[in-house]
Amino acid sequence: MKEENKELKTTPVQDDPNQWHAGPMAFVALVVAILFFSGIMVKFPDMKWLSAFDFTTLVGKFGAIQASGKATTFVGSGGIGARGGFLFALSLIPSVMFALGMIEVLDHYGAIKAAQRCLTPFLKPLLGIPGLTGLALITDLQSTDAGAVLTKGLYDDNLITKKDLVIMGAWQYSGAGMIGNYFMIGSALFPQLTCTLIIPFALIFIFKFVGAIYVRFMLKIFYKGDFQNE
Repeated sequence: MKEENKELKTTPVQDDPNQWHAGPMAFVALVVAILFFSGIMVKFPDMKWLSAFDFTTLVGKFGAIQASGKATTFVGSGGIGARGGFLFALSLIPSVMFALGMIEVLDHYGAIKAAQRCLTPFLKPLLGIPGLTGLALITDLQSTDAGAVLTKGLYDDNLITKKDLVIMGAWQYSGAGMIGNYFMIGSALFPQLTCTLIIPFALIFIFKFVGAIYVRFMLKIFYKGDFQNE
């Protein structure tokens, strides 16, 4: 029985045009998913109300707790060991659960099928992964945790192979949470930039693909024996 399960796990679901048929509603759901997870909705200062439809805005953040005149979150500061790790993991649960819930709703309307149709012509030759992974990659641009959970879900559902999983991990790890980190953490360096903001942003995005392509090359040349059963 264990051998049968193992064999099933190493054989991914094949691309079937009928299986991944996407109607007009599916493409509408895909556009909604991209807008919702990409962070675009908060980039319009004249239309602040659009941020009410943004994933990061809706997830929100924990407020500060005053302790001995020093502000900190409920996780605290200076903690070590398993307790600190557990509280940090606990703080990720709301955003991950919310992301999974939204993906289930969007998938019901065919967003993943539309992603398969639209992104396979680009992702297959570039990274060697199916287009249905596109939604997980898009989500990673805004939330590393939600992107990782969606990627794991694709693997657990036998929709991608272990090789696909490694390549996706390389893409996500490089410049993880690119949009949020660039515009929040990187904003401290914006006054020192000698070029427009879009150039470093575009370079980060391009090198995500460079890193993933390099990993794909290494797997194909030096580690191909590890994926012979896929």
